[in-house]
Amino acid sequence: MDEPTSRENASMSRAHLNKDPDEVAAMFDGVAKRYDIVNDLLSLGRTKAWRRAVTKIIAPAPGMRILDLAAGPGSSSQPLHEAGADVLSTDFSEGMLAQGRKSRPYLSFSKADALNLPFEANTFDVTTISFGLRNTVDFPKALAQALRVTKPGGRMVVVEFSHPTWRPFRRLYMGYLMRALPVIARKTSSNPDAYVYLAESIRAWPNQVDLAAAMEAAGWTHVSWKNLTFGVVAVHIGIKG
Repeated sequence: MDEPTSRENASMSRAHLNKDPDEVAAMFDGVAKRYDIVNDLLSLGRTKAWRRAVTKIIAPAPGMRILDLAAGPGSSSQPLHEAGADVLSTDFSEGMLAQGRKSRPYLSFSKADALNLPFEANTFDVTTISFGLRNTVDFPKALAQALRVTKPGGRMVVVEFSHPTWRPFRRLYMGYLMRALPVIARKTSSNPDAYVYLAESIRAWPNQVDLAAAMEAAGWTHVSWKNLTFGVVAVHIGIKG
């Protein structure tokens, strides 16, 4: 049997909180086939309910152009496409794109780095990113890039794991992430260390107020947010003035 390539070795590793782009891409290459299962474990089984809530906030419609950043295999893009919107699903992980093209061939997939988007200014009605902003090495830059490609009056919708607002539940959830989730991952995943990174990245992520401030600093206006499942997830909405 041939020895694994260096890329294959990398894909079985974990990223670290410095979020080196090559490490992050390699990690997601390695978990692409089971990415939806990963999200279900992180979400306590609430992924589908959250997706419905986010779709309602975005309110996709025929003729609307939507850029879905860090779309992975396209689970975030699918309901937007089904509503008739023109959706471009992007990711910088080749593994994620390959899995998306295989499992959802009816979607339009394109490789793109959220920190250097290859699109003209003022192109999209809505730019959205689900569970991907915290994995960028420079998320304020990603917010600024999203602002550039969004049309004036258009919106950005950020869906991200956040900080539960009820203290007893926050303590319980963070304990689950750091203790129970890695145990589950070792029994169900070929790359359990990836789950450890994901748990650590959630714990280190800014809370709702701080993320809203970062969006405003990047140039988004009228920033608001909606908590889902007591703040396990927060959906932030900003408008391009």
